[in-house]
Amino acid sequence: MPDSAHGMQTLKAPKLVSSSSSATAAAPPAPAPASGYRKMLNWNDTMVFDSAVLGGGDVLVFAKGPNRWQGVIRTPAANVQCIYHGDTDGSEAAVPAITSGQQVIRCPPPPPPLVSGNIDIHVTLALNGKEPVPSLATYEPHKAGLSVAPQRNLICACTMVRNVAKFLHEWVLYHSSIGVGQFFLYDNGSEDDLIDQVARLRATGINILTVSWPWTKTQEAGLSHCAAMHRNSCQWMAFIDVDEFIFSPDWIKFEKPSKSMLEALVPVDPHVGQVYFPCYDFGPSGQTAHPREGVCQGYTCRLDKPQRHKSLVLLDAVADSFVNSVHHFSLKAGFHFAWNLLVHVNHYKYQAWVEFKSKFKRRVSTFVPDWSDPVNLQSRDRAPGLGVDPIEPVGWADSFCEIKDETMHEASVRWFGIGLGAHGSKTKAKSEGSHGTHTGDIAPSPSL
Repeated sequence: MPDSAHGMQTLKAPKLVSSSSSATAAAPPAPAPASGYRKMLNWNDTMVFDSAVLGGGDVLVFAKGPNRWQGVIRTPAANVQCIYHGDTDGSEAAVPAITSGQQVIRCPPPPPPLVSGNIDIHVTLALNGKEPVPSLATYEPHKAGLSVAPQRNLICACTMVRNVAKFLHEWVLYHSSIGVGQFFLYDNGSEDDLIDQVARLRATGINILTVSWPWTKTQEAGLSHCAAMHRNSCQWMAFIDVDEFIFSPDWIKFEKPSKSMLEALVPVDPHVGQVYFPCYDFGPSGQTAHPREGVCQGYTCRLDKPQRHKSLVLLDAVADSFVNSVHHFSLKAGFHFAWNLLVHVNHYKYQAWVEFKSKFKRRVSTFVPDWSDPVNLQSRDRAPGLGVDPIEPVGWADSFCEIKDETMHEASVRWFGIGLGAHGSKTKAKSEGSHGTHTGDIAPSPSL
């Protein structure tokens, strides 16, 4: 696990269990070198890294290896056995998996005799009739359903974060103002002041839950966990990143934000289980450092056409497999998706170079273990033209600028004053990193 996550998630010592023997596991071996543990967590290894118990009793087992590629089920549920091993008496039970998709295997609960006779129960998987895979997961039914709100929120937001604490205030304050009732932050090993920032936001009355999720390259699994574990607290969930803001150009006419803005996006048709919003990618907009007034006030130039989409998801409509592509979820039979083109997501993707560079390592396909490997070079998760070297391209500050779009900038200044990104400070200061090149005509995107 990342060093920063050691104090956030307690792991019990794993045991190696053979499916061909029910004998009590032998005494644990001497600790392996740190490099050995890192190898165990390598993306290319097969291992179970976490589990979660659903309200109905089923168990979600999160594993690297069974289905490596998005949308490709290499190991169907019929070829997966869920293995439960009791610490107290060494008893063992194997039950067939219910679903298998991406990094999520849905399993039935362990049989009652095993539960009643053991204090601790380890969980793992056996794939294609082979020996159980290494596992760090335990069966913990007392954690079923991480959160229960006094009143079920109509709309919540879920995101995975890593070292984005300085952006959090702006993102949370904005979305809270337009209708998000609760936030779920899946912390992917942050090393900044995330805890302090969350505490400050909670002190203002905003409802935020932080979940430790230190596993590398497991964003889809984390979102599956979020969709599964927070149904009791939320009806609809917006799955968006901290650099993404839901916005409608029609909102610019309002003098102040209202929670009814997002509420109006909930479809009337009960068969719509997911609403898609197009994403517009914003560029550095002439900034050479993080704009003090915040991203939605500091970045005002974007690409012309939407690049992808994000979703507002009805949690009760999500398929039992919890399969998702980050951008949307698979739905149960009887539900379908619908587009809302009156609302979009402002994605402040290509920020000032000093900010973009800090995220460059993670801007590769989820299924690429090393960003510096020259693979999947055409993936849209890589910045166009950057290749594998985090070196600032010539003209970066003026790149990705095809249309000047100041609608959200204007709405944000009207609603919150100048400085939404600086803890609400209403300082009328010019961006500290702007070189002032975008004050008139739109500059075309230069070739990188």
